[in-house]
This record gives sequence, structure tokens and C-alpha cells, in this order.
Amino acid sequence: MPAADATDEFGTLDRLFRPLAHPVWGRGLTDDVGVVPSRPGHDLVLTKDAIVEGVHFLPDDPFDLVARKLLRVNLSDLAAKGAEPFGYLLACHWSSRCGWPAREAFAAGLAEDQAAFGLGLIGGDTVSTPGPASFSATLLGWAPRDGIVGRAGARPGDLVLVTGTIGDGGLGLQAAQGRLELERELAETLAARYRLPEPRLVFGAALPGRAHASADVSDGLAADAGRIAAASGVAIALDLGHLPLSAAARAWVDSRADPDAALAFLATAGDDYEIVLTCAPAAEAELMRAAAALHLRLTTVGRVTDGEGVSVTRGGRHLPLERQGWRHG
Repeated sequence: MPAADATDEFGTLDRLFRPLAHPVWGRGLTDDVGVVPSRPGHDLVLTKDAIVEGVHFLPDDPFDLVARKLLRVNLSDLAAKGAEPFGYLLACHWSSRCGWPAREAFAAGLAEDQAAFGLGLIGGDTVSTPGPASFSATLLGWAPRDGIVGRAGARPGDLVLVTGTIGDGGLGLQAAQGRLELERELAETLAARYRLPEPRLVFGAALPGRAHASADVSDGLAADAGRIAAASGVAIALDLGHLPLSAAARAWVDSRADPDAALAFLATAGDDYEIVLTCAPAAEAELMRAAAALHLRLTTVGRVTDGEGVSVTRGGRHLPLERQGWRHG
């Protein structure tokens, strides 16, 4: 009887994914389900994101980085809720180019970030597709009972803060595609940021009890702030004069003929995976201290007011936005 193709569903499961199984709740990936008992005093938090070749990653991106990005874009959602991750469900839609080396690299990327973020694989599915390749993960985490920080808690008078820097993801995509006119070293830094975002999990633990609302910046700062505004029934005013920029993004803005348009692009480009949050002015200093202890930049970029929607200014001038961020069809 011929040996099973190593790239079929069961070869992939046995040789690559079973070693990644959560030691308790994954059941050795020998069953059709995983079983997760409750944790006293906590709520179970779940999130699911998918990434598609040609949309969220490029056809020539290394598969270990694709796997790590898959986990990280989901971990970013848990970070914004102040949740502690512990496991995930995985779905792989392999295209014809996903032979054994690609699958090995994908599993190696999962293993690397499982170790980094304290995760275990609980279950999932693998299928083949004529293409493009796509992958999805459902992340599970624990949050203190009734302590989750959602989108709906923003209040008039709140400040709007954002972690890290904004715009690197959008510029990084252009750099990865070879479309960014910028010094090579800076372009490579931006491309790396696009391919491998950094979920703000440790800072997320400081949100409960301090932040009124939060979201991860996946579709653009303006868009995700707008989702907080819509869920909370308030308006948010962003000042792009305070937009936190990396050295690479600042160099790009300085090279543009229209700085207003450049900053508007950075605020709407997406793929940053930072946290945008609102808090009472009295909580600002405490959150700043929590970020500083992690050597994480935290910047106040706006205010919450009565009304609806998102407005954008720079130097007191209103800036129109052609779009607020990325939207899938």
C-alpha cells in the first residue's frame, strides 16, 4: 500500500499540527472538538480573523511570517479587550503552491508565536483550494468577570489615546510591494512592520478599570475610532497634528508635497494593530505610566464629544477624508 502523501490532511495534522496541540484542552487533536472548562471569576473572550493571499499577505511572503501574522492580528483584538490569550482554533485553506516546505514553515511560525504568547492549538480544519491560500484563527482568552473593555463605553469629555505609531502598516504594504519611494533601510523597516505586527497584549492588561472603550487599529485609526463613536453614541475629534509617527513614516510625510493629505492617508491606511482607547482625563496619567513602564509610546490624539461620527483636524483646520479606512466588500 503506498505511503500517504505527506501534504494530505492527515499527514499535515499528524506531523505538523499535533505537536502544537494545547496540552490539556486540545485533546491531542484526536477528536473533532476541543473542550475548555470555565475559569472561576473570568469571562471567556473569543475573536476570529482571517487572512487571504493577495489581500492580507503577499504571494511571496514567507509562510512562517504568514502564520505569525495570522495569530497576531487576532491577538490584537484580545489585547484591546484586556484579555489574556490561551488557545486557538485554526483553519487552513491550502492552495496548490502550499506543498510540504510551505506547510512546515507555517507550522514553525505557529510554534514560535505559541511560545511567545502562551498559546496552544485546540482544534480546527485543513482543506485544499484552487487558490488563493487563506487562513483563519479563532483566538480564546480570559478576561476578569464583567471587566472587558468594549467599544460602547466612550463618554463625552473622554480623551482619545493610541499606542505605538500610526501609518506604518499602510506604508509597509507599499514598501513590501516595491512601491514606496523611500530610503531602503526605512522601507525595509516599514515592510517588516506590515508583515509582523506587534499585538499590545501586556499593555491591554492595564485597560480594565481605566479605559472606558477600546478597539484595535486594524482598518485605520479614523475607521476604528469611528466604530467606538458609533457603538458609544458619541462623536470623536482627532487631531492629526498629534498623530504618533515612526521615524520612517515621518521621513515619508516630510517628502510629500501635501502633508495634510499624507497624514490623512496614514490615519486611514490600516494594518497597524495598535490600540485606540478612550478614558477620563483623570486616568490619562496612570495609563501613560503603564505604557512608559513597557517602553511603549502612548499618545493623546483627540477628544470625545456629544454628537456622532469622526472629525479630523490639523492645526485647527478641518481636514476632509475621502475614506475613513479599509472596508472589505
